[in-house]
Amino acid sequence: MSVGLRNKRIDLIRGVSILLVLFHHFNIAYRLDDTALARAFGWEAVRAVARNGNYGVTMFFVVSGFLITLNARRRWGELGRVGARAFYGLRAARILPCLLLLLLVVDALALAGFGVFQNRPPQGGEAGSVPYWLSHFAALTSWMNVLIGRAGWFNYPLGVLWSLSVEEAFYLAFPFACLVLRTDARLAAFWAMFIVLGPAWRLAHQGDEAAWLYAYLACFDGIAIGCCTALMAERVILRGRAAAALQGAVAAGIASFYLWKPIAQTNIFGVTLMALGTAVLLLGAHGSPTGPILERSRVLGALGWLGRLSYELYLFHLVVLGGMRVAFPARAVAGDGKLLLLVAYLALSGALAALVARFYAEPLNRGLRRLSASYARPA
Repeated sequence: MSVGLRNKRIDLIRGVSILLVLFHHFNIAYRLDDTALARAFGWEAVRAVARNGNYGVTMFFVVSGFLITLNARRRWGELGRVGARAFYGLRAARILPCLLLLLLVVDALALAGFGVFQNRPPQGGEAGSVPYWLSHFAALTSWMNVLIGRAGWFNYPLGVLWSLSVEEAFYLAFPFACLVLRTDARLAAFWAMFIVLGPAWRLAHQGDEAAWLYAYLACFDGIAIGCCTALMAERVILRGRAAAALQGAVAAGIASFYLWKPIAQTNIFGVTLMALGTAVLLLGAHGSPTGPILERSRVLGALGWLGRLSYELYLFHLVVLGGMRVAFPARAVAGDGKLLLLVAYLALSGALAALVARFYAEPLNRGLRRLSASYARPA
C-alpha cells in the first residue's frame, strides 16, 4: 500500500498491537517488577499490560484478514475473480524479503558463536539441537508453529515466525476459496466455520499451551473475522458521533478485557472477543481513515509510525533483544537500569525496522510486485 493510500487509523491499531508484543517480550527478558514503573503504577498493573502480548498478535490477525480481503476486492473487483498466481506473487513480494533476511542474520549470529541465536535441543527431547535445515524449511513452508509446538522454543529470535506460519497457511487457500465459492455469502459462511471452530478447538486443548495458542485452528478465527469484516466494510459505514461513541466503548472494553486476566485463563472466547472488538475498530477506521486528533497528536503519530513498520518490527525486534541479552544479561541488570534498556530496545528496534523497510524490504517489494503486475488483472 502506498503512503498516499495508507489508512492512518489502521496503522494506529497495528502500532498499539506491535507495542504490546514488544513490551511483552521485554518483560519476559527483563522482569520489570523492581523498576520505577512498577513503583508508580504497581507491579500488578505493569504485569497486566505485559503478560497478554499474544492478544496483540490476535489483533494483527484481524487486521491482516481485513486488509488482504479488502485489497483483493479492490484489485480484482470481485473475490470470485481473484488471480491465484498474482495473489501469491504479491504475498511473496511482501513476505519473503524480510523473512529471508531474518534467517540470514540469525544464521550469521549463530555461526559467530552467540548462543541466544543458535538452535537448542527440543524441550524434554534427546540431546542434539533442532537442525537448521529443518527450522528454515518450517519457516519457509508455513509450519513453524507446528515445529515449535513439538520442540518448544528452540530458537529465540525465530520464535516469532509461528504467527507468520499461521497467516500464510490461511492465505495458501485464500484464492482457491474465492474462486470456488465465488460469492460473498458463501465465503462468509466458509470463514464463519473457522470462527466457530476456534473457541471449540481452544476449549478442547486447554491442557496443551502449544495447541490452544499456536495451532492453526486456534488462530484462524481471528483472520476469518478480519476477512468477514472486509465483506461488511462497504455495507456498514461507521461515521459520526454515535459511531465514535461506539468505537470508544469498544476500545475501552478491549483494554479492560486485556488487563483483566492472563490469556491462559481467558483464551477460549477471549481470542474471539478481542478479534470482534478489533473488527469494530477496523470498520470505524475504514469509514473515517483519519481525524484532527490523529493528525495533531505526536504520540498517536508515533504509534502510527510503529504500525507502518509492524511487519519489520515483528520480525526483527527479538534480534535486537537477543543482542541486548548477550551484552546485558538479566542477572546483571537491576532496578531502573531495565527502563533504560527498555527505551534503548524500543529505539533500536524502530531504527532497525525503518532501515530494513526503507533500504531493503520496500525496494524489493516494489521490484517483485512489478514482476507480478502482469497477473494482477484478469485477462
